[in-house]
Amino acid sequence: MPPLILASSSPYRRDLLARLGLEFEVLSGGVSETPLPGESPTDRALRLAQAKARSVAALRPGALVIGADQVAVVGEQLLDKPGSAEQCRVQLRALSGRSARFHTGCALLEGSGRLLAHVDTTTVVFRPLQADEIERYVARERPYDCAGGFKAEALGISLFECIESQDPTALIGLPLIWLAAALRDAGLRVP
Repeated sequence: MPPLILASSSPYRRDLLARLGLEFEVLSGGVSETPLPGESPTDRALRLAQAKARSVAALRPGALVIGADQVAVVGEQLLDKPGSAEQCRVQLRALSGRSARFHTGCALLEGSGRLLAHVDTTTVVFRPLQADEIERYVARERPYDCAGGFKAEALGISLFECIESQDPTALIGLPLIWLAAALRDAGLRVP
């Protein structure tokens, strides 16, 4: 089998892929994540997942490469990784009492050039959040590297009313249900 490579520097994606029990490498290619004019969140997530897979495949010809990206939106506002406590608070205030959609793109590029791609959309309904709850949450979890400013796999779950999803791992950054099927289609034994 060709080497399996995750084209991402995300520790969350690395941990998710490890759940499948496959040996893999991690290699990140340089891909600009700037949105294109008029591009929908779904199209952006898919484009970036494919671009990341192609970027790493160019460095490692013949490898089986997984690319992924997530685009979060509340209303018409894109939610990037906040990067700071203040931006986390800003994003969580914007999410309070509202629904947000998380579009998680995933691409599997085979050495032959065959590309399989998918976008999973998860809707997260946030409960109304008080300022002191936001402050305590941000201070405790420090989710500066997560779109929306929360970690659903940890204490962030306490901020929600509900999650509507086909694949709960997609919200964390890698839709494992789809990816496991794509890897099987590519000839890997999962499980």
